Amino acid sequence: MTRARDPWPPLAIAFLVLALAGLVATFVLNVWAVVQMRDFLGDLVSSGPAVSSITVDLLVVAIAACVVIVVEGRRLGMKRWWLYILLSGITAIAFTFPLFLAMRERRLAARRAAGASAPLE
Repeated sequence: MTRARDPWPPLAIAFLVLALAGLVATFVLNVWAVVQMRDFLGDLVSSGPAVSSITVDLLVVAIAACVVIVVEGRRLGMKRWWLYILLSGITAIAFTFPLFLAMRERRLAARRAAGASAPLE
């Protein structure tokens, strides 16, 4: 159970752990690709049908995640929700989407706490 003043509900912490895992894993693999002087975009689409399938799969999921960020960010009145989408192009959606979900959980917890502390009429 989440306390009314707890700024980090357990689900938000779980999403934060996933965001950090996504950041570290993609950073390491991207650096490895640069060190090997790989054609990053070429490898995504021309390394065979399996890699192309995974690329399309993840691209569709990334687009769906961006839609969720826009819709939920606006619905909950989150500030700078667009920054998560922008940062996903610089870092990775594997980092920014779980980070967004963590911040969303914090926002929902704050709204629940505010509703619970409101006086009854």
